[in-house]
Amino acid sequence: MASLFGNGGYGYSSGSEGEDEDEGTEGYRKGGYYAARPGDRFAGGRFVAQRKLGWGNFSTVWLAYDTLHSKFVALKIQKSARDYAHAALHEIELLSAVAKGDPTNSKCVVQLLDHFKHTGPNGQHVCLVTEFLGDSLLRLIRYNRNKGIGLNRVKEICRSVLVGLDYLHSELGIIHTDLKPENVLLVSTINPAKDPVRSGFTPILDRPVGNQYGGTVISFSEKMLKMRARRAVAKISQRRVSLGGVATEVEKERSLDGISLKCKIVDFGNACWADQQHAGEIQTRQYRAPEVIISSGYSYSADMWSFACLAFELATGDLLFAPKSCQGCSEDEDHLALMMETLGKMPRKIASSGTRSKDYFDRHGDLRRIRRLKFWPLDRVLVERYNFTEPDAQGFADFLRPILDFTPGNRPSAAECLKNPWLN
Repeated sequence: MASLFGNGGYGYSSGSEGEDEDEGTEGYRKGGYYAARPGDRFAGGRFVAQRKLGWGNFSTVWLAYDTLHSKFVALKIQKSARDYAHAALHEIELLSAVAKGDPTNSKCVVQLLDHFKHTGPNGQHVCLVTEFLGDSLLRLIRYNRNKGIGLNRVKEICRSVLVGLDYLHSELGIIHTDLKPENVLLVSTINPAKDPVRSGFTPILDRPVGNQYGGTVISFSEKMLKMRARRAVAKISQRRVSLGGVATEVEKERSLDGISLKCKIVDFGNACWADQQHAGEIQTRQYRAPEVIISSGYSYSADMWSFACLAFELATGDLLFAPKSCQGCSEDEDHLALMMETLGKMPRKIASSGTRSKDYFDRHGDLRRIRRLKFWPLDRVLVERYNFTEPDAQGFADFLRPILDFTPGNRPSAAECLKNPWLN
């Protein structure tokens, strides 16, 4: 989603998504990223960069060492152009309210510890310092080979996310607007070796002598090309082994035992006050609520829709709705059709309530260009596609369906969901 208020995810990650791709070199110019290196000092020397954790369209995120409090933190360095700086200041405003209302750090939302400006060759960068957290829920899903993590684990994660949403909605009046697995982080890393505390990592306090990557000194762009080449070879090799039907280490089941599932909501670059909403579209496509698609206005209940999509993805390893453009129809129309095939027909009153309703629906509340829908209710999807038992499928579907109500006002709040028997 292209928005001045987003950072493209990876806001406080421990390296989960940033390992899969790199940001390239194009962004390292005037108005762009700050070219940090291990040992670089920030805020008058207080924070020392250790290693890059991840990146987004608006920023890079580094593991840093806080020399004042002798602990590791996450340092988010925003691009320096004016629009990015404004976006960072907006995020600081929201995260400052989050921290002020949660002095015990118990509300399952990331804590802002400090913020400042740092000047470099590409301009002045707004920097945010937050607590160091672990891997994203997306990383957890991928770690488990997209097989679903089990309903007991789903319940545990859902409780944390709902505590965070209840705090944002009922106490602060904040709509997150971009809830998805990338934007919920485990409190600790999946792999202890990636956790600087659990791994016994000795902080870097000075810039290492010579090239930070060791070996032959090569340019940044050359390094990126070599990394990409290695990844390409690895992917081809892995695919050849898989196609050959040979069981590999990558394909084996992984145990989730011993992984802490406590988590926090992060990345408030897209968030807004409920009474100061952004104009235009919100939410990443697959987690987007129907009222956003038809432009009928949104509120806290849009976050709840995204939450239900996230819970389904944790349980199955698949997206609940994965729309695509089709012949003669748009991605929006396919998205609405997928919703109705799973949840039933959208009430005509709701279908006609948006400023874009006429683009998609006729006067009867039927889609204009997708006439034949194949109904497959949620509980049957869970049984027939994902091999859930009947009781498990029924219980999970009964939990999700009210949250996926087409009428936003009918959806339960986060506080109400926390009281649902399925979670308890």
